[in-house]
Formats: sequence, structure tokens, C-alpha cells
Amino acid sequence: MKMVEVQDLVKKYASLGGGDGSAFRGVNGLSFEVPQGEIFGIIGPDGAGKTTLFRILTTLILPDSGGAFVNGMDVVKDYRKIRSCVGYMPGRFSLYQDLTVEENLTFFASVFKTTLEENYDLIQDIYCQIEPFKNRRAGKLSGGMKQKLALCCALIHKPEVLFLDEPTTGVDPVSRKEFWEMLRELKKQGLTILASTPYMDEAMLCDRIALIREGHFIGTDTPSHMIERFGEILWAVRSNRMYQLLKDLREYPAVKSCFAFGDVHHVTSTLAAKDFQSEIRVYLQNRGHSGVFIDEIKAGIEDCYMKLEKGRK
Repeated sequence: MKMVEVQDLVKKYASLGGGDGSAFRGVNGLSFEVPQGEIFGIIGPDGAGKTTLFRILTTLILPDSGGAFVNGMDVVKDYRKIRSCVGYMPGRFSLYQDLTVEENLTFFASVFKTTLEENYDLIQDIYCQIEPFKNRRAGKLSGGMKQKLALCCALIHKPEVLFLDEPTTGVDPVSRKEFWEMLRELKKQGLTILASTPYMDEAMLCDRIALIREGHFIGTDTPSHMIERFGEILWAVRSNRMYQLLKDLREYPAVKSCFAFGDVHHVTSTLAAKDFQSEIRVYLQNRGHSGVFIDEIKAGIEDCYMKLEKGRK
């Protein structure tokens, strides 16, 4: 069963420069489907169109053209029905900071004409972690606790589809891990989840992902299949002069791509594997580099993203 269906969806915003709309911002011709019980991740940088897409699907803004359906209902015609069957957790903490944890939950439950007790089974595993702080004002909670409270409020009315817009941005690594463990448990209960994130490592925790750039999907697949389709040998290269190394590698004719990744540069080349290490090492030493490290590595989602983005230009 299709819980989310999007067809040629377009939402444009005026250009920040001249106001003529020539510079595109928003979403531009997106089409995809999400079946019931799937965690579908939308992966991309800030400004790629993730929030615009989620605001359309949760009926907060109207598209310019195209169609979007949630649980078979049109986001324009059936917006009232959709609002009762979806949960939405925006990227910025948007609960009432002067209300306590318990007061926030009670308020959001009353909005949907339900109670905390009625749907406690759905949020029990999450709420038990913040229950000791139920009398604390939401604004005084830590980042991880705010995140858990926001998730509880999004689930309190037992939605069929849950939209999470960059839910772990600014949260510590331990809380991020705990949050995704919660999502896997919610999936087991049949909940359909759409989550956007700029973190490439979180892509591996989704059933399927879509890589988004400037309002377009540049690739959609399972994380493992996307990595398998990378199709090239990837090298990690390091030397004593990393900035100069980036420039020198990009100037070498046999280098196809070179991007900085932490303390190494990720490189693809037209050279055969047996030739790459020796030729690149000699080239870099002639350019004054020392401590040259070259090793073959496995591609990740971010490497796939960079390759697909480079292929669009």
C-alpha cells in the first residue's frame, strides 16, 4: 500500500537576487512513492528542498503544480483529513517552552481529541526516558530530551505517517543513536516514516533513501544498492600538505574526482589499480609532498552523493 505518493511536484520561490524567479529554490519535479512500514530517508544539504517538501506533504504550504497524496488523500483537497493522520516534527524545536513536559503532551493530545493514557502504548518506550522530568519546563530540557518530547507529541494521536525534518540536527551522537533505535521500533508497529537529514551516516539506517540537490532527486535506492552501484575504485590519499594535496591531485590528468573527507582526500582515477599507487606517489613526491599515504577504501553514501552531483553538472 502506498502511504505517500508524489507526482511531478513543483514549488518555486522568487530569486533572492533580482526577484525574477530565475534562480530556483524549492522542489522541482519530484516524483516518488513510499509504501507502508518503510523508513524513507531524504538526504541532502541545507537549502536542497527537504523542508519545502515536508511542508507540502503535511499541508502547511501549497505546491505550484504536480500532485501529492498521503494515505490516498490529496494534500490540497483533503488537507483536514491528512492533518489528523500524520505526525510532523519540524527541524526547529517548536513546542511550548514555558509549559512542562506533561503539559505539552496533554495539550497536543487534546488538540487531536485524545489523551496521553489512550495512546500510551505507542510512546511508552520513549516517554519513560523523559517521565522523570515531566514537571520540568520544556525550554529547560537538554537537546536530546527536547527531541524525545517532540517525538512523543508528534505520535500522541497515533498517526499513520510520521514526518521528521532533520530531527537530530545539533544533537549529541549518543542521543542520535538512541533516536534512530526508537524509529526502528516504531517501524515494527507498522508506522511509515519519512525523515530528512544532512547527515550521510544516518542514510544507512533507512530502508530506502533519496539524495536531493537543488530541488531534484539525483538518486533513489536502498543504501546498500546505491553503494554497490558506485562502480569505481576509491582511494584515500593523505600527505603533509593537505590543502596543496587537494589542488595537486585535481590537476593530475588521470584523476577523475577528488574531494576532502576529514583527514584524507577521496580520489577516483582512470588509472588501473596496480598503476595508481606508484604513479600518484611519484607525482606527489615530485611536487614536494612527504608522508604520502594511499589506500583503497570502500565508498560511502557521501561518495555516491558527490559522484551523482558531479554527473549532473
